[in-house]
Amino acid sequence: MARVVVDVMLKPEILDPQGQAVQRALPRLGFEGISDVRQGKRFELEVDGPVDEAALARIHDLAESFLANTVIEDFIVKVESEEAAAGAAK
Repeated sequence: MARVVVDVMLKPEILDPQGQAVQRALPRLGFEGISDVRQGKRFELEVDGPVDEAALARIHDLAESFLANTVIEDFIVKVESEEAAAGAAK
């Protein structure tokens, strides 16, 4: 079993009010030196069997049609090691 991660972020030109709210709160909480915050989503998919080109293509299609709103969001699909997925299952 392997883990595939899909990170979804707002496109740079899209306003991120949640990220801005966090950025404004940081100095009040004692965290200085952070100039920008962008909020996103992370999906961790446990995949049965090998993660080959066909599996990655299916996951890319899934991310494009279901996990991300591609009008305002970008996404990245990446494979984590099988050991990371096995360690999380314990």
